[in-house]
Amino acid sequence: MCAAPLHERMPQVLDRRLALDLAQITERCAVAAARLRGRGDEQEADLAAMAACWRELQTVPVNGTVVIGEGAKGEVEHLFVGETFGAGGEGDNATVDLAVDALEGSTLCAKNMEGSISVLAIAEADSLLKVPPVYMEKLAIGPGYPDGIVSLSRPPEENVQALAEAKGVPTSEITALILDRPRHAPLIEAVRKTGAAIKLITDGDVAGIIHTTNPEESGVDIYLGLGGAAEGVLAAAALRCIGGQMQGRLVLDTERKREQAKALGIRDGSKIYHLEEMVRGDCLVSATGVTDGALLKGVRFDREVIETDTIVLRAATGTVRRITTEHRDFRKFRFAE
Repeated sequence: MCAAPLHERMPQVLDRRLALDLAQITERCAVAAARLRGRGDEQEADLAAMAACWRELQTVPVNGTVVIGEGAKGEVEHLFVGETFGAGGEGDNATVDLAVDALEGSTLCAKNMEGSISVLAIAEADSLLKVPPVYMEKLAIGPGYPDGIVSLSRPPEENVQALAEAKGVPTSEITALILDRPRHAPLIEAVRKTGAAIKLITDGDVAGIIHTTNPEESGVDIYLGLGGAAEGVLAAAALRCIGGQMQGRLVLDTERKREQAKALGIRDGSKIYHLEEMVRGDCLVSATGVTDGALLKGVRFDREVIETDTIVLRAATGTVRRITTEHRDFRKFRFAE
């Protein structure tokens, strides 16, 4: 028997008014990046989104700390891990942690391909898993299944078979989403041997994992493979809000990576983290489309209006808000310093 949804067992801690603040931030990031769509310069688009994100974060009434950011201090000017932000706030719920990817899918944006988004999550202080800049092995499925039917401790073939049995369909009706990388060749071969279909993506595994929550629309039943650990925590925050199951295991295959993990308090390098261990307590997630994709529409530029498409998720209430915004005052957008 399935446990009660997370939002039914969770106290509401964060101020719900933060949801619109977050939406405004990812909208600004998306618009800044979208102005550089198809220009072939990933770094320029990244920097534009990051600059917009940093400016907007200073207006949010919180005392925040970046725990999943764009790099280490000294590597990036802002949004580095450990940096503080916010306009200040009162009470325990004003102290928050931030996970951010101002432009997820920078290659997609630079090439004007589908699926680039701006995404961030705000959570209670000390509730997000702190991870080093390494890969994470990831496994995710949507809501409605018994706990533990899939696991990173099992081969991918067994997970596909177990999911098909739980869904009541043959494996040929299961579709797995996997990043198209040479490192995934053995994984792809193993999944195809089950008869399942595979959908390959070039980038954007946060959006990819979110797709598992709505297989009827997305056509995606399960996410498998290696991707960035930071993106893994962001995706876990989204599933914390919508529902579903996710596991992650850090890839600490060098001494330097193991030392980085130890510095963050990670003692067991082979530990499998479950969703509730990657994101604890209440959280808010906002994502805005930069380029068109299955999850969100990209930014639209008209003569008098900039239009954005955003989803805002909240764990404590299990709500999913879709926000289509027409921005008519272009003075609110600063595209160059």
